[in-house]
Amino acid sequence: MFRLMAALLMCGVCLAVHTVWAEEPIPARLTAKDSAKPWKDDLPDAQLMLDNVSWPSVEFEVSWTPVEGKEFQRLVRYPTPFPSGDATNDLVSMEWYMPKMPRLQEGPLPTIVVIHESGPAMPAGRAIARGIQQRGLHAILLHLPYYGERRGSKKRDASEFLVTMRQGVADARRAFDAVAALPGVDPQKISLQGTSLGGFVATSAASLDACYHQSFIMLAGGDLYDMFMNGKQDTAKIRNQLAKAGYEGDKLKELLYLVEPTRIAHRLPKDRTWVYAALQDDVVPIRNARKLAQIIGLDTKHRLEFVGGHYTAALWLPVVIDHFTKTAAQ
Repeated sequence: MFRLMAALLMCGVCLAVHTVWAEEPIPARLTAKDSAKPWKDDLPDAQLMLDNVSWPSVEFEVSWTPVEGKEFQRLVRYPTPFPSGDATNDLVSMEWYMPKMPRLQEGPLPTIVVIHESGPAMPAGRAIARGIQQRGLHAILLHLPYYGERRGSKKRDASEFLVTMRQGVADARRAFDAVAALPGVDPQKISLQGTSLGGFVATSAASLDACYHQSFIMLAGGDLYDMFMNGKQDTAKIRNQLAKAGYEGDKLKELLYLVEPTRIAHRLPKDRTWVYAALQDDVVPIRNARKLAQIIGLDTKHRLEFVGGHYTAALWLPVVIDHFTKTAAQ
């Protein structure tokens, strides 16, 4: 995704910086605990989805190691709440981008957890993380199942769509508790940002209990079945993969409904959620983005629509990253 990202990077929109975090403890590991509690909703259908994603609250280990020769400075690891049986995939990985010039002079920093798009190299997610880093906040890029350090030798299988989406949502919720335990992070100001595929995951993860300080949902929407039947390019590619796995018609509708974000999106706080959409988007049509915003109940100030398509929206990244960081720091 975001094929124009390379051009933006050449222009220096999101420069990579390297820094050493002086207050890092040794050894670089600690024990965190799930803050998630049983989630309740008055709507039976929403409750069914919440129950499907819930897991017992347990203690878990968070570790991080220095990284050399990369654009990020630390690699953070913690176990997924929903093991798949693949040891490589089940150890969640996150890239920690530390700011060279922190936005605040003293104290812990606001932090944004970034969830990437579907591209294997995660160019949009990484560019957003670097942009946040450049603007003085911590950015932590979460690798979704079978991406990045979680890839291993197994390829992503369309037939496991439901399993990987469920695992990704749970990983994104547990990320809040893992990140809150890291040194130099303000646990009261941990926000969540997701783009395209990451936007769908971020929507559901933030809807579980609204634990995140702010939620920034970009190029995502609601009514997955409508989107999959009418979306083009990346959406059409996934639709074809699911069709080859036997998911068409009612079977596809049933599969997508199990992870439909609008079933629980009403739980998102209206004053702390933002939806960014592209008016000419043919991957996630604008009507689907507007439907999600409507379900959340967002006013016009929390709905930002830009001229452009799903990929040319990359041209707006400097503007939206400014908005992410300024809002997350409040």
